[in-house]
Amino acid sequence: MTVLKTSMRNFLAHKGRMALSAVAVILSVAFVCGTLVFSDTMSTTFDKLFAATSADVTVSPKSAEDAGQAPDSGKPESMPASVVSRARQADGVKTAEGAVSSESVTVVDSRNEDVGPTSGGPTIAGNWTRNDLRSMEITSGHAPRGPTEVMIDADTADKHGLRIGDELRTIAATGDHTAKISGIAAFKVTNPGATVVYLDTETAQRELLGTTGRFTHVSVTAAAGVSDTALKANVAKDLDKGAYDIKTQKETADDNRKSVGGFLDVMKYAMLGFAGIAFLVGIFLIINTFSMLVAQRTREIGLMRAIGSSRKQVNRSVLAEAVLLGVAGSVIGVGAGIGLAVGLMKLMSGMGMELSTGDLTVNWTTPVVGMVLGVVVTVLAAYLPARRAGKVSPMAALRDAGTPADGRASVLRAVIGLVLTGAGAFGLYAASQADKASEGSLLLGGGVVLTLVGFVVVGPVLASGVVRVFSAVLLRAFGSVGRMAERNALRNPRRTGATGAALMIGLALVACLSVVGSSMVASATDELDKSVGADFIVQSGKGAPITAKAAESLEKAEHIGHITRLKGIEADMTTPDGKTVDGVGLSAADPTYAKDLRRETVAGELSAAYGKNAMSVGDKFAEKHGLGVGDEVKVAFEHGRTAELRIAAVTKDDGALDNGAMYLNISTLEKYVPADRITQNDIMFATAAEGRDEAAYQSLKDALAKYPQYEVMDQTDFKETLKDQVGQLLNMVYGLLGLAIIVAVLGVVNTLALSVVERTREIGLMRAIGLSRRQLRRMIRLESVVIALFGALLGLGLGMGWGATAQKLLALEGLKVLEIPWPTIIAVFVGSAFVGLFAALVPAFRAGRMNVLNAIATE
Repeated sequence: MTVLKTSMRNFLAHKGRMALSAVAVILSVAFVCGTLVFSDTMSTTFDKLFAATSADVTVSPKSAEDAGQAPDSGKPESMPASVVSRARQADGVKTAEGAVSSESVTVVDSRNEDVGPTSGGPTIAGNWTRNDLRSMEITSGHAPRGPTEVMIDADTADKHGLRIGDELRTIAATGDHTAKISGIAAFKVTNPGATVVYLDTETAQRELLGTTGRFTHVSVTAAAGVSDTALKANVAKDLDKGAYDIKTQKETADDNRKSVGGFLDVMKYAMLGFAGIAFLVGIFLIINTFSMLVAQRTREIGLMRAIGSSRKQVNRSVLAEAVLLGVAGSVIGVGAGIGLAVGLMKLMSGMGMELSTGDLTVNWTTPVVGMVLGVVVTVLAAYLPARRAGKVSPMAALRDAGTPADGRASVLRAVIGLVLTGAGAFGLYAASQADKASEGSLLLGGGVVLTLVGFVVVGPVLASGVVRVFSAVLLRAFGSVGRMAERNALRNPRRTGATGAALMIGLALVACLSVVGSSMVASATDELDKSVGADFIVQSGKGAPITAKAAESLEKAEHIGHITRLKGIEADMTTPDGKTVDGVGLSAADPTYAKDLRRETVAGELSAAYGKNAMSVGDKFAEKHGLGVGDEVKVAFEHGRTAELRIAAVTKDDGALDNGAMYLNISTLEKYVPADRITQNDIMFATAAEGRDEAAYQSLKDALAKYPQYEVMDQTDFKETLKDQVGQLLNMVYGLLGLAIIVAVLGVVNTLALSVVERTREIGLMRAIGLSRRQLRRMIRLESVVIALFGALLGLGLGMGWGATAQKLLALEGLKVLEIPWPTIIAVFVGSAFVGLFAALVPAFRAGRMNVLNAIATE
């Protein structure tokens, strides 16, 4: 009880000093809890949607993985309408109705603008059925009654200002269909961001499937008292089990949930990873706080020991303060996390993914995880300072506070730190020399961890040398004030090292990702310059294939030398030794593709691969399966016949573009695969007629004017698009890393604030002998700048080493150019100086306001 009272008294006595450490706990716990609440809410939203849209039993073609998801041909898998009548005759069936659904569509308004979601959600077109009443209700107008009418969801209508009578054009693989809006339907549950349009049944069949009398799935409703499982069994009796997938509502919802589960998990674990980084940085802040509090209370602890307190009691007293800090910070953090989740939902809604706060899900595990993490991390961080407090002897009551640490500890720390750093550096070197990326990635991970820990351990030793260098370059210009700032930073190298390490972690990750991102862009740009001979590239920004109508329009463009089509298809390949490799990806293209994308060969001529019954393979595949030019392989095309193709070329797999691709002529594909099963063009290339580059560019754009989902890019456009994509990804990562950097800045603020308290009497004496308030504030600001620059130098240096090693592994995948983004590195380093200035504002202001006499009288 005495220990708890002492801890409470000390905690409340130093509540101001604990506040910044509490903020680190709050931010870290808030990020973890916010991530969990946000991901759980998204899961709830999708669960409700899938449960509402799934029929009691759904029948779909066996080859269709997801109802409505079209294969590369652009037309969904379908089945004859007779399945509906057969299912309707099964026992326990109340109703059975055929449905048509496709996600391989683009919908544009009268202004030729794509009304589909920008958040990555699908655009879904289908027929209006009674099953849709489970999840939708018509709020105005009526369902489509013929080919001239279409209905759209209310969210999309509101977002794009669409009203009844407005014209919409649905672009599908079979062609374009124009109709006027006859009705608007609202979701009864939250729509996460899909655009949904409804056609009448016959029109949906004709425009989405290319024929009438077929459906993509059948929705079966159970009669009263019949379970979904029993209904499934009854329907299965009346249908050919081998030809159809028959699933209950739960099974359909579970399958749909799996389709988005991967995306949700990636988002969840990525955000938790950044929360972990914030926790790691917060540990340094907490260690610093308790280390300084213990040092300032050395005499107090010595007196406690002198009057009978045991080492264990002192140790428990400090740990009890840590528990109080962890509990207080975690409680607030849990509440802040829920608020953060709501904020993320609003942000996602602004980006097009609608999430309702009505679905806000706070599972009981979330606050428990937040509380446990916050308290455990805080107690672990405070353990070393608590152990140090327990070692304070009664004689310490006779000494001044803040006695320096034993010099032997510094020597031991330096040795351990150098050993760890050396081991990590060796791991990074070994990774850079690896022959396979999979092997090198493990060495890279080990090297990153060891060098990070090594730098943290050896940081106090490095602080002495680095601070002296910065002092010579920066501080000496400020005269005596600069020299005092240098000595203050060097007074406790352990504290300076720990404070700098907190900033180092965040900036190391920033530097690493900057190097990797810049190297990726530079490598791809270099590869484009060397390999791409085409003047123009045509593709969809959303990754959708190019429809036949759009391809025809491109082929009619003027001022064009040639147009090249590229299609992807899967096949099972049997090598001469009888071994079969399943699911091999093949690239079918026009022969001009050999000019549009220059690929170096190790055997044969690439142009020969486009000959009759010929193909090429990559050198890695050829080596693995013992293949060479002249060998024949059996290729069983998906949805087609088996062909015997001769290997006419072996390409070198050392580039980033089409690495490992196997080429054959489109005419070969057309020979063995039915026309209605051949995939659409994944991408198309064009070369301008000699001297007509600008005219050809404009002609291609004009040809695709009706198809806003496709982009025509010259090589400069393509490079800028690639740069923007990498930049957007890096900016998102930097934003998440910003949390760790904020915590690190709080660490600098906390260190300076406690340092000012520790030096209260000293500051009073300096003020008494003539140091002005302005000089005092400048001294503290300069000390802060030096600490921040020390952390930035270590972090950026470490991060560039990690990034350079990572690039060596990427080089094995064809990204061979190492580029250090010096403008970014320099900007971050200079920005760190401003971070130091900002962090010193409050401590410097408080120091300047001290009463001189009271400060001198402080013990």
